[in-house]
Amino acid sequence: MTAAGPPSASPADLVVTGCTVLVHEEHDDPERIGFRQDAALVVRDRVIDAVTTAAAAREVPAVTRIEAHGQVALPGLINCHTHAPMAALRGLAEDLPIEAWFNDVVWPVETNLTGRDVELGTLLACAEMIRGGVTCFADHYFHMDTVAAVVAGCGLRAHLGEVYFSSQGPRGREASLDFALRLRGAADGRITTALAPHAPYTVTGADLTATARLAREHGLPVHIHAAENRDQTDTSVARYGLTPIEVLDRAGLLGTDLLIAHGTGIVERDLPLLERTGGRTAVATAPRGYLRFAWPTTTPVRALRAAGVPVGLATDGAASNNSLDVWEAMTLTSLMQKSAEGDPRWLTSRQALHHATVQSARAVGLGDRVGVLAPGRCADFVLVDLTGPHTQPVHDLAATLVHSARAADVRTTVVDGRVLMRDRELLTLDVAEIVGELTERLPTLTARDHGRRVQRYDT
Repeated sequence: MTAAGPPSASPADLVVTGCTVLVHEEHDDPERIGFRQDAALVVRDRVIDAVTTAAAAREVPAVTRIEAHGQVALPGLINCHTHAPMAALRGLAEDLPIEAWFNDVVWPVETNLTGRDVELGTLLACAEMIRGGVTCFADHYFHMDTVAAVVAGCGLRAHLGEVYFSSQGPRGREASLDFALRLRGAADGRITTALAPHAPYTVTGADLTATARLAREHGLPVHIHAAENRDQTDTSVARYGLTPIEVLDRAGLLGTDLLIAHGTGIVERDLPLLERTGGRTAVATAPRGYLRFAWPTTTPVRALRAAGVPVGLATDGAASNNSLDVWEAMTLTSLMQKSAEGDPRWLTSRQALHHATVQSARAVGLGDRVGVLAPGRCADFVLVDLTGPHTQPVHDLAATLVHSARAADVRTTVVDGRVLMRDRELLTLDVAEIVGELTERLPTLTARDHGRRVQRYDT
């Protein structure tokens, strides 16, 4: 329950006043999201000190004060699975099935990646996410020390893992572990880390088992692609007699804190295994990409919820999704679930907001720190302007946020009490400078005449 008492009289680092605040009256009930009118947020020492009334907050001295009339304060969005550096490849592989997308374009191009390419792609992605109200992202890619340095500099929160394939030999898994141990807790605690095997179709059972052992030994979570689509599940059953989820279970990964990307190939026989994990396994859904690749199924959110599995919202990388817009992912999740279930009563706007906030925070292992605006939580929040004609009139504020508001309506983004964007102005990144250098590097980055590729997709 959000405390309503007045804040202390000492100077605050930041006071946001006059807004409507999204509050979670009961964290485990997606229908108990509420809105407190004419409210205020008081931030001290990087955390929310109070959620109070605008009248009470007027008496609080503050280093920074934001008047937010006509705006809604809500927990910052979390991109639960992306590949930020792939913003550099946006629009490169269009109108292709997944096999050609990987084998003919993306995996050949990724052999060209340098640390600077990764840095520029990540800088561009972070700018896009900050402008779209994202305060935290979970990433799973190469050159992750570079990604971590960008996160530290721009002020976002991130959950990072160095991806590895079994084709790299033991050094790939060792590098993933080394990164996770060195970087966890970096950037004043804004960076958390995970082991990051790519997928069951690129990582052997022995390596998956070793990863599970390392996760338990070092207290690390694991972030992996699995059961991305139904074809992968069918192929896995034909080859091994096991679904991808059963492969993870046999390796011991369902006994770790596991984040599964996509899961549109999760089937009925997988659900008892996932339920047994007691919520330690989460799934990230990125619906725009599933539409783009014309996959026949989407993440079975309703069945996963019944099994106690948190489902967070995601975009995947911009090379497959063209966008890092988690706001759109929230809208599409609600709409696609209605279609998939044949039930307009599911997924409701309040349930969608629950996935965007509480469940996304749980998915990346930060359920006790972010996802809720309450005293003692990290001051990660956004202010959304609802004064535009496309958001008026407001009959149901939850529905307005999910189905009428857009990422471009985010006016201000705050992470750890630091204002990263105010009135649509980015304060920690220079987009023109980033794009200028990235554009110069594109011919070398996108060359495919060398005949190399990172892997081969054959599922």
